[in-house]
Amino acid sequence: MAKKTTSDFIDFRALLRQYTSKWYLFVISVIVCCALAFVYTRIKQPEYAVRANLLITTENDPLQSKLGDFSSLFGSDASVDDEIFIVSSHSLYRDVVRNLGINTEYYVHEGFLKNVLTYPNVPLKIMPENASMLDTLSLSLGFKIKVKENGKTSVKVKMLKRTVLEERDLTLPCVLTTPVGKFTVATTSDFVSGEDLTVNAIVRGYDAAAEDLDQIIHTEIASKRSNVITLGINTTNSDFGKAVLDEVLAQYNARGIVEKNNQATLTQQFLDDRLALISKDLDAAELDVLNYKQAKGIFDVVSAAKYDTEKKGLIEQKLIEAQTQAEIIELTRRFINDPANAYALIPMVVDNEGLQKSIESFNTLALSRVKLQKSALPDNLALQQLSEQIDLMRDNINSGIESALQKQQIAVSDLRRELASTEGSLNKIPETERDLVNLNRQRTIKSTLYMYLLQRREENAMILANAVPKGQIIDRAYTLSEPLGMGKKAILLIGFFLGLIIPPFSLYIRKLFHNRFETRQDVERITDVPIIGEMCVDSSGRQLVVSSDATDASAELFRLMRSNLLFVLNDPKDKVVLLTSSSSGEGKSFISINLAASLCLLGKRVVLVGMDIRNPRLAEYLGMHPRFGLTQYLSSSAVSLDQIIEPMSGIEGMDVIAAGPVPPNPAELLISPKVDELFKELRSRYDYVIVDTAPIGLVSDTFTLDRLADAAIYVCRANYTSLNDLELVNDIYNQQRLKKLSLVINGTAAKKTYGYGHKKSRS
Repeated sequence: MAKKTTSDFIDFRALLRQYTSKWYLFVISVIVCCALAFVYTRIKQPEYAVRANLLITTENDPLQSKLGDFSSLFGSDASVDDEIFIVSSHSLYRDVVRNLGINTEYYVHEGFLKNVLTYPNVPLKIMPENASMLDTLSLSLGFKIKVKENGKTSVKVKMLKRTVLEERDLTLPCVLTTPVGKFTVATTSDFVSGEDLTVNAIVRGYDAAAEDLDQIIHTEIASKRSNVITLGINTTNSDFGKAVLDEVLAQYNARGIVEKNNQATLTQQFLDDRLALISKDLDAAELDVLNYKQAKGIFDVVSAAKYDTEKKGLIEQKLIEAQTQAEIIELTRRFINDPANAYALIPMVVDNEGLQKSIESFNTLALSRVKLQKSALPDNLALQQLSEQIDLMRDNINSGIESALQKQQIAVSDLRRELASTEGSLNKIPETERDLVNLNRQRTIKSTLYMYLLQRREENAMILANAVPKGQIIDRAYTLSEPLGMGKKAILLIGFFLGLIIPPFSLYIRKLFHNRFETRQDVERITDVPIIGEMCVDSSGRQLVVSSDATDASAELFRLMRSNLLFVLNDPKDKVVLLTSSSSGEGKSFISINLAASLCLLGKRVVLVGMDIRNPRLAEYLGMHPRFGLTQYLSSSAVSLDQIIEPMSGIEGMDVIAAGPVPPNPAELLISPKVDELFKELRSRYDYVIVDTAPIGLVSDTFTLDRLADAAIYVCRANYTSLNDLELVNDIYNQQRLKKLSLVINGTAAKKTYGYGHKKSRS
């Protein structure tokens, strides 16, 4: 015969019957899940999405592009990827927290388990006595403030989930002393007196609040080809979200303006310093001319200039330009060699194309170092490498300036020699006039340099006045109209479906891990062994439930079982029936007693033999105390058969042979010839012999007695017998190790009884 397993097919009809029988689980599950879903919709606050869009300007300002040499002082084009890090930087979030005061969050209790984030109109305010405490506060403090109708207030303060302060009957405003400092709790203009109020507040330091802000704000580039940064925050309070995002945009743009102004301010300071020095030199040159004229008595300056020929004028003009450029180069060299300006921006005032490009590259690296220095530690490797690169480039620039200065000085010397040669031919001009011309020339050089720097200062002032941020706000913070997540109807619907899904899923999981059968259908799916009956759970506590006048479910089921057994014992010579099980506790003895009693109700003579001699319990169940038992009869010739047979009180025609004391050699005792003689005699005296044997899952005694039996009944118990034990019964049945083996299911509910007859075996 083919061996049936649980994986051969899925009996959907049986599953439906099982789920139908557990209808109350579905009702309870649906009610509970829907109730939980309803409570969730009541306490859940709708969450809204707040968004803002920022366009990063990557082109230079048009005004800067027209300023000539100084345009490179204001940095290169912005990188959108880098700007995202600035927008979401910890220091920027810290400034946002400080400006908005959101390091303290207020939740007002509104109904059952519902705490609403309140902003900006809060009824109470918690203020530290020392505001600088928030700069270093590393632990969060939780305040629970209850204000009664009469104004009396109770406060509980927790830190690290431990209560550190609890005060009652306070009057607001009040001062609380906590382990980290003193706090003042006061009402605001939004406080309504005469009403109960419960406020939960969380006070954190600026750094901790900035870290929390970083967790809830998300920034991203709108698309790969755009320069737009989208900022978003999901919150239950849209006013809070909009205030935070607007402040983030404001802080970012303010930083951009400060950064640009810092660059222009450095140039302004350089120009102011140089103008102050040149102004002193110019005053001194003019004073020298005045003093010389007064000392020499020179008044006709026009006549003194008659000697200036066209050639001499051209040479002097070139000399003035050469000396002016040399002076500018010298000023730049002094600026670079000053240790205080090691990483400062170099003003681009040198009229030299090669030096201008080098200085422009140097200023770009210097600006990068300033940005990196704001967020990096001094020992940062990237910062050190950038500093080394700047040092190397500054040395190169210094070398270039030295070379340019030498060339300019050579040009000045050449022009001077040429001028001296020209002046030699003008020997008629008085010495005093030549000295006066020299003094005027020095004054002109200083005046030209002064005007040049003054012009640059005005241009730089225009840049300062027109500084604009590099972030253009496309959309200020706005709230999407629809809340996030599912609506109340969807949540309730999900709760309903979960209520329907949980019971079958739980039953399936329970069945997977239970490894026990529950119903007759489970047994039928697993085994081909015929089932001659099943017994419902009997709560009477009696071992004998069958009698001539008994009409309850248990008695009727035993009558049905008797009918099926007689069908199995279809030969008049079939009299001996063995009852066994996998282990103790499955009701084998209970079935044996009542099945024997049921046969007696037909007027038959029946003997019940207790052959579970390793663990004899039959006499105990029946309340009998026989003098001799089966083991004494088998082991001693002094005990006769009549001495071990005890009539069953209350059941006419039923006798009982108890097992007797546990022998030292039970296996050998059961295979002795005297056992065969015993059963031969019992067959002649009785119509049926019901044998209560040992469990087959523990010992082999039952297989030993199969030589004497005509049929065997295996008793299994619902929610007790394992599926592995039923597989063992399959093997015994297929190998025909017990004659006419059939099953009795014990421990089922009365409503799970299914008709008459027995289940035929299937190959």
